[in-house]
Amino acid sequence: MKVNIGWDKITMAELARICGGMLCFVGGEINKDILFDSVCTDSRETAEGALFVAIDGERVNGHDYIDAALSSGSGCVLCERIPDSLTDKKYAAVVVEDSVKAMGELAKAYDRRINHRKVAITGSVGKTTTKEFVAAVLGESFKVHKTEGNFNSNIGMPLSMLSMKHDTEVSVLEMGMSALGEIEYLSKIAEPDIAIVTNIGSSHMEHLGSREKICQAKLEIVRGLKSEGTLLLNGDEPLLRDLPELDPIYVGIENENCHFRAINIRTLQNTTVFDIVTDGETILDVEIPTLGNHNVYAALFAFAVGVRMGICTDDILRGLKNFRPVGMRQNIYDLDGITVIEDCYNAAPESMKAAISVMKQLSERSGGRMTALLGDMYELGESSEKLHEEVGLEFARMGGKVLYTFGKGASNIAGGAVLGGVLNENILRNEDVRNPELSGEMILNNLRAGDILLVKASRGAAAERVIRYIKENRERINCCAD
Repeated sequence: MKVNIGWDKITMAELARICGGMLCFVGGEINKDILFDSVCTDSRETAEGALFVAIDGERVNGHDYIDAALSSGSGCVLCERIPDSLTDKKYAAVVVEDSVKAMGELAKAYDRRINHRKVAITGSVGKTTTKEFVAAVLGESFKVHKTEGNFNSNIGMPLSMLSMKHDTEVSVLEMGMSALGEIEYLSKIAEPDIAIVTNIGSSHMEHLGSREKICQAKLEIVRGLKSEGTLLLNGDEPLLRDLPELDPIYVGIENENCHFRAINIRTLQNTTVFDIVTDGETILDVEIPTLGNHNVYAALFAFAVGVRMGICTDDILRGLKNFRPVGMRQNIYDLDGITVIEDCYNAAPESMKAAISVMKQLSERSGGRMTALLGDMYELGESSEKLHEEVGLEFARMGGKVLYTFGKGASNIAGGAVLGGVLNENILRNEDVRNPELSGEMILNNLRAGDILLVKASRGAAAERVIRYIKENRERINCCAD
């Protein structure tokens, strides 16, 4: 990971002061005011003017790559020790107990230089979509900085903060986690004005063991929330209800007691239209250019943020309408007469079911056959088999006709689909995620004109490779479709 610092350059002496480290000049005296204008955790991305952060990780120890970073032109290093083999090279180093925490302290100090408000977002699914909706709304009135890509970890989020421009008025920060304590750490670095928990799902069950523990981890976001800050929660999630001590504002669809509630939800072409009830008022015909109730939740959070930030209703509605999905999230397009729902960025049981619901909506409108490549969902622990099976049952319940499974765990999706009534002859299994071509051939050989094809799996399965194979052989689509 690498970012360019958004504002002024930073001196190594200042870095040492911020993180309480020891400034060392290795190989001879160097200008103590030596500056860096970018921060990098990958030695392959270093260059002149970059601070290389050596991180002692689970798989790779960054201290083994300090030499490579120096050879690429970097003269600044943040590390936990100076390797004996590199004492003859000339560079400046700040030595700390923990490189990751030191980078967090640097991000916090940099962040405090900029007069802006912050929105922090976590949740089991929907974090990125909610972030994009919030940024779209806030962008109608403010200069907005937002987390890009997967910069939502204890390493990525501080890097995202360091890339903020000096004229930022609002930042929207996404926070991911895999264990207790991680969201608390990120929240205390960010010190948000508004904190959002989108939902509580099954992701990370392998590490945390229960949805209750996952809920506990997500609610750590309040640990850094400013004293007069606002907490927004999903009011349809039972684990997030009845928390008066947190004084939350609730958004939802089913719960009539939510402060912001979506009603009268309907689908028009590739857009969703709904009404919002809030504070005794009803805002009619709110439009978002995407499908599914999971996107309605994201839009509700964004609407609530806009209200809390003092944005007028017309500007909020315009921001929602201007939303655009990013990356490989629910990208819907026509491929030679086949409607493809490319949703390959990640997957959890909740997001799988939401994607199947979107497929059903498209099928009801077009009459197309519901087909799906559904792949492995990771980090589900002892509940993995059951949760995969539930996705298969949902596929069957919603009217799915042809199912392709991708990965060993996904075979349990096939089992659930059979239990739900999908004919076994209409289920094609590929347990080897290293062979996307096999799945591509299965799909190409079974396509019909007008089919709707959903492709979704966890990031590790890289299901987009199957779509790539189909596109590379798209001349066969019309041949195969009857």
